[in-house]
Amino acid sequence: MDETEADEYRRLAARDGLTLSEWVRQKLRRAERDEASGNVDRKLAAIRAAARHDFPAADIDRMLREIESGYRA
Repeated sequence: MDETEADEYRRLAARDGLTLSEWVRQKLRRAERDEASGNVDRKLAAIRAAARHDFPAADIDRMLREIESGYRA
């Protein structure tokens, strides 16, 4: 990066009360987190599609009893 760009980043870091290196670390962490979280629209579409299904399910108390009995087996 050229000196003008570096000066701008230093100014942004100072505005936030950070050193340039800490400002860069925070920006990189945020970018990594955003990248790892994936496409929000795609995730919402998958949730909406799953919610349209109507599968049979047992009574919640029965399901919990069956789960607990599996732990003891």
